[in-house]
Order: sequence, then structure tokens, then C-alpha cells
Amino acid sequence: MPYTHMKSLPALLFLFSTAANITPQRRQFRRRQFRLPDIAFTSPAPCCAKADMANSKYEYVKSFESEDEVMYPNLIVVRIDGRNFARFSEVNEFEKPNDERALNLMNSCATSVLEKYPDIILAYGFNDEYSFIFKKETKFYQRRASKILSLIVSFFTSLYVAKWNEFFPHAEMRFTPSFKSRIVCCPSMEVLQAYLAWRQRECHSKNQYNTCFWMLVKSGKSETEAYNILKGTQKQEQNEILFQQFGINYKNLPSMYRQGSCILKTEVDETVKIHDKESPVKRSRKMVKTVHSENIASRSFWNDYSYLCKELGCFEQNVNNIKHEYLKLFQSENKLLPFTWIVIRIDGSHFHRFSEVQGFEKPNDEQALKLMNVSAVAVLEEFNDIVFAYGVSDEYSFVLKKNSQLYQRRASEIVSAVVSFFSSTYVIKWKEFFPEKELKYPPNFDGRAVCYPSYEIIRDYFAWRQVDCHINNQYNTCFWMLVKSGKSTREAQSLLKGTQALEKNQMLSQLFGIDYNTLPVIFRNGSSVFWDKEMVTDNGVVAKSHKKVVVDHPNIIEDDFWGAHPLILETTSPRSLSLSLT
Repeated sequence: MPYTHMKSLPALLFLFSTAANITPQRRQFRRRQFRLPDIAFTSPAPCCAKADMANSKYEYVKSFESEDEVMYPNLIVVRIDGRNFARFSEVNEFEKPNDERALNLMNSCATSVLEKYPDIILAYGFNDEYSFIFKKETKFYQRRASKILSLIVSFFTSLYVAKWNEFFPHAEMRFTPSFKSRIVCCPSMEVLQAYLAWRQRECHSKNQYNTCFWMLVKSGKSETEAYNILKGTQKQEQNEILFQQFGINYKNLPSMYRQGSCILKTEVDETVKIHDKESPVKRSRKMVKTVHSENIASRSFWNDYSYLCKELGCFEQNVNNIKHEYLKLFQSENKLLPFTWIVIRIDGSHFHRFSEVQGFEKPNDEQALKLMNVSAVAVLEEFNDIVFAYGVSDEYSFVLKKNSQLYQRRASEIVSAVVSFFSSTYVIKWKEFFPEKELKYPPNFDGRAVCYPSYEIIRDYFAWRQVDCHINNQYNTCFWMLVKSGKSTREAQSLLKGTQALEKNQMLSQLFGIDYNTLPVIFRNGSSVFWDKEMVTDNGVVAKSHKKVVVDHPNIIEDDFWGAHPLILETTSPRSLSLSLT
């Protein structure tokens, strides 16, 4: 039976009960100890120098983060599925039952994923889903489930948006696409074989049904009538409907529709001549290939591609009857603890390189920060259970209300949906903030979910992030001013090593004439995104009010902001919530 390495429930409950005893007086003591009366707070730039920085009084909140390593020898499968893709396909007027351009777009995105990540050996997809299989001995991000599933779904989503015009050059994308993802643990090759056979059978049965359904609709039947005609029909009956009423031989339909698409890595030998006077040599090269095989879980298919056997293993025999109930045992459903605030923290993956390639201004690019903010606003508008978000540089933290039942509190679905929607919006909105800059390559983000049990602790979490904002930005403001003045990066690091906040402020003032406290507040405080009431006036009199997502840059360490917005972190008692769920 596969499993992930998680903290036990009793241990977590003990940790929560201990941490929940932090009194408001102790919390205020922490704030008094770290208060910086003459310095505001800021967002981090790409340079890494945290080793030289003092630890915050709030870093104890990191103890609530749990490990979610997929233990070896489980094979790792990341399965992604479209969110609201029935509506997405309808709004974008996809051809029914299959839109070849849409399927080719999915395949192109999957191919790019395999090309980017060497540890992914095989992918299988149909309709709006794809499954990615990692090599047996992968150490990809040390096999952390949340990191893996969020990175893959984020990159796939960014690719989907970025490649849209390539496949739909005359159709503007309407409705933001996004996906969910989950980890499927396969403890043996037999389980992986059963999983692949199951997904390909799903492809066949769904496509056969949908082909019949939409042919009936196109012939004049209502959708209800088509549903009733097909209710309870089997494979042979559906084939007869297609042939007798529409003259369609199902087996003659394109194989991509009937069998799905398998994208895999294989090795090919190529002859290379290094020097004119030397004999050519043969070298092995990996390449990505797309096939539409009738049975991707068969021994014969697997044996045709030796690289699959080398990196994953071989199938001993063919599979016959596969029960869904059996496969569900291997699909991890890690539910987050009830009656706790859920924080989804997303971080840019390799954003230091991304910012260099895109030519972002150092140490802060205001347009890049505003693009992050507008993406966060879209997330709050999409997910009603998210009540507050805080962001700096290439990270954002989203907090769900304490009584949220979003996706039944399944961690993988919540994390992947938020990361995917954020990634999608980031790429869609790029041109609004960088009209003169081409997006050189799609960005991606990773995410994790952490539960915080009390008001004091969730407050300290955001205090930790804003303190970190100050520490990083103050350092990087000094660092990049030194570099711009002619110092090398090594010289700048040496000059700043061991310096305190006051020394950095003096350096900025004396060397560059910069008063740190007058820098834009978005840099110094980070960005807070939340729902607020907007008053509509008529002749100076308030006529009505409505809720609106706003972006502000307040100090969220002290009590003033939270006192002015008490409903953001309002609580529902466990008893009242349990009564509402019965």
C-alpha cells in the first residue's frame, strides 16, 4: 500500500494545542521585540543573502509545515484534470465531440513538460486530462508531493495560455483556463499498468458515448432526448447507433480520439562526426515521441520502447479486468485538518532567472509586482473561500476561511487549483503590464498548504512574511545600488555581510542619497489583497455598498489594520460548523 511521509494526526493535534496557548500578551511581546519604528517593510528582490540575516521572532510558524515525501519505491504519477472545462469548451466554441485543435494544444503542452523535466518519462492524455509518470528512482524536488504536483500543473497551465494563439490564431481566449492535479502512488509496475489501462479504457468509453450523444444532438434531438436514448446502452449498441443512423464506423474515427495520446521519451542512435580526420561515432540521444497506440498497457507496446523498461520497469503480463475501486486505493486523498485556517503559499520557480531573462528592474520592478497583484485579485474573485492574500516579490500567501469546505479540504486539489489559476492569469495579463516585452518562456510556481489553528498564530504567520519582506528588500536595495555603482556582486555581498538595519539605512543615505522610508510603499510593505465594501454615493449620500477586492499596502504586523477589518479573520465555532454539515 503506498503512503506519504506525513506527521501523525495526534502529533499535529498536540502541536496545535501547544501553539494555540500563545496568549495575546506573548504575541504583543514578540511584536515589541521586533518592532522597527523608523523602518517600513518591503518585498524581496532576487538576490539571495538570507544566511546573513537575523531570524524573525515569528519564524516558529514554520513548525506547522509538514513533510509530504512520496516514499521510494513508489512510482510517482501526476494527473491533471481541467477545472470547469465543460464551460471553457462551450465559451470557446470547441467542436463537439472532439476539437482536434484543442487536443493538439493539450498534446503540445504535455510534450513541452517532458522536454523541460528530464525525470518525466511518459505521459498519457485525452480530452482535458493528462497523466505524467516519473522515472522510478527520481529525486525530483526530493519527492515532495505538493511541490511536484503544483510545479507540473502550473507549468502546464502557463503553456496552455502561452500556446493558445498557435492553435487558435483567429479565436481570442475567453474564460481563464485552469487545472487541478493530484499524486497517484504506484507501488509496483503492476499498479502502473492497471492505472494506464484504466485511463485508456475511460478514453474509449467516454469518446464512444460522446460521439453518439453529439451526433444525436446534431441530428435534431435535444440533449435530454439524446441522454435518454443512450441511457444504459453498451458498447455494441452505441456502435450500432453510429453505423445505422449516421453511417459511421467507430473504428475508422481518428485514433487520437479513440485511443488518446501517449507521449514518451525514447533513445535513438545518431552518427556524429567530431573531426574531419576521424571516423564518425555513434551517440545515443533522447527524443520525445507522440504515438496513438491501441493498448499502451500491453507488454508488446512497452517492449517496443526499451527506454520505458530501462527507466520504469517492464510489464510481466497483460492486464484484463481493472476495477476502479482497486485503483482508488492508490490515489492519495490528504485532507487538511478541520477548524483551521488554510494558507496556500505559492512561490515562483527559478524566478531569479526568469527576472533576468525578462529584464526586470532591480531590486524591484513595480510592473512585475502589479502583475502579481492583479493575478492575486483574480484568485480571490475565483475562490470565494479565500478571504485574504499577502504578497511580496514572486510569492503570495492565500488564506481560506476557517470553516472552508473547498474541495472537501483536499490539499492537492486546493493547492493545484489556486496555483494553476494564478499561473494562467499571470500569463494572460502579461501584455497589460509589459506591452513592449515578449514573454520569453512561460513562468511557473510551486505551492503548499499549511494549517494554522488560532487567530494569534495566523496573525504571526503574516507578521513573519512581512518581516521577511523588510529584511530581503532592505538588503537587496543596498545590494543592487552597490552593484549599479560599479561594485561586483561579490564585493557588494562582502560589504553587506553582517550589517544591521541601521547600517544599511546609513549606507543608502550617505552613499546614494536615498531615504529608505520614502521608497514606494509597495516595495516596503508588500501587498495585501482582501474583500472590502465600496460605497456608492448619490448627490453626496451613500446609496448602496457592494463588496470589492482591493489591493493595499498596510502594516499587517500591528493591530490597526486587523482592528479596522475584523471580518477578514472572523471565526465559526466547530460546534456551529458541525451542525451545519449534518
